[in-house]
Amino acid sequence: MKQPFALWQLPSQSPSQMESYVIKSVNGKIIVIDGGMTCDGAYLKKFLEELGGGVDMWILTHAHCDHIDALAWILSNQGSLEIKEIYASFPPLDWVQKYENHEAFSLENFEIVMKKIGRNYIKTNTGDSFIIDSINIEVLSDINLEITENAINNSSIVLKVSDNTKSFLFLNDLGDIAGDKLLKNIDHEKLKADYVQMAHHGQNGVRKNFYEIIQPKYCLWPTPLWLWNNDVGNGKNSGPWQTLEVRDWMKELNVKENFVSGLSKEPLLFH
Repeated sequence: MKQPFALWQLPSQSPSQMESYVIKSVNGKIIVIDGGMTCDGAYLKKFLEELGGGVDMWILTHAHCDHIDALAWILSNQGSLEIKEIYASFPPLDWVQKYENHEAFSLENFEIVMKKIGRNYIKTNTGDSFIIDSINIEVLSDINLEITENAINNSSIVLKVSDNTKSFLFLNDLGDIAGDKLLKNIDHEKLKADYVQMAHHGQNGVRKNFYEIIQPKYCLWPTPLWLWNNDVGNGKNSGPWQTLEVRDWMKELNVKENFVSGLSKEPLLFH
């Protein structure tokens, strides 16, 4: 049997929700998914330097600040860190400005940074597949320009990362409308995974029936403690978020364990 790859879920460096995953292959190849806010950039850069100082593949899942701003900061403060290829599937900037203008600043800034350093990202498309050592990375869904409600989230890339020992499904911030569309257009067997990264930090993402199809054993929550407890500051379940309902869904699905970034200040490692 081939040796398994390692995957880390990184903690937020602020009270904000964010998403940051780092994968290391058996031969030392490094893959990063998103990265977090600007304030997460220095921590992530140091983490990558300690792994060897190089990134072979960096995947950005959608154009929100808590996913792409860390990379924008790192590219502006790169030092000796080597980043080989950057992959993304972003809507056009004018589309973002039309349908979610209050969030357009992150994509605007990212494009400015990329132009300044003379780089371009490689566009991912549904059906793309990459093999890095024994790791298979599949793009199951990309942008949905016809969905203009919860626009950027519903254009999140959906990724499956697997080898012969385990599989992870990354839903990123996928919303219910795009989730329903994906269920209509994909072989449901492709969605089954040992681990699922909870859509939109575990609240207001895909519907319960989506998770029922995945049949996860474990859940990855890139979720701060306040969101995990739906706590607006007045105690558990005092907020408007859907997190506790989604937590109940996972109980009903007999998930073995929830791994919550907000419950640990240290990276969570999965072999």
